[in-house]
Amino acid sequence: MSLITISAARSRARRAVQENFSTTGGLLESRMQKQSSIVSHDIFLSHAFDDREIILGVALVLEDLGWSVYLDWRDDPGLDRKEVNSSTALKLRERMRDSRCLFYATTENSSDSKWMPWELGFKDGQSSRSAILPVKESLEVGFKGQEYLGIYPYVTQQRDTKGGEKLWVRRSSSCYVEFQAWLLGIEPSEH
Repeated sequence: MSLITISAARSRARRAVQENFSTTGGLLESRMQKQSSIVSHDIFLSHAFDDREIILGVALVLEDLGWSVYLDWRDDPGLDRKEVNSSTALKLRERMRDSRCLFYATTENSSDSKWMPWELGFKDGQSSRSAILPVKESLEVGFKGQEYLGIYPYVTQQRDTKGGEKLWVRRSSSCYVEFQAWLLGIEPSEH
């Protein structure tokens, strides 16, 4: 069981940027255009704007696993996250309603975000499909959220028996469910 590390996320983002500039046609740009054209996403990725490079890598890791991810600054570049206003809130509500779940990416900067707690509360009230996605310096076994984040399940990535990577939603190391099943309403259970 592993959480996404900052170094792995940065590496994935930098690899995408490098691939984008080393090929004609811009792989990253075409991928971003594809994502922005998706009306409904699997995951609304709530994050601190100051973590853009890390979060781009996290989104790409999730997309590599086959999930569609909404990133506001990528998919709606006209939004101004620094300006709290009703039109930004309206667009984010629309995007959260059109997403199957919300992942709350915790980093050192996430506690400074004014939008993240609002996004988490909105999505949790709308569908109860919200989970914490810890992004840490090193791999850890388990996750203990601080304050109110501890009431939410957390997401890990793990190899399956066929060697592929899967996402899991966990309450503890022994209480979990595969992400696909969680999206369908099945809660983590003891194993």
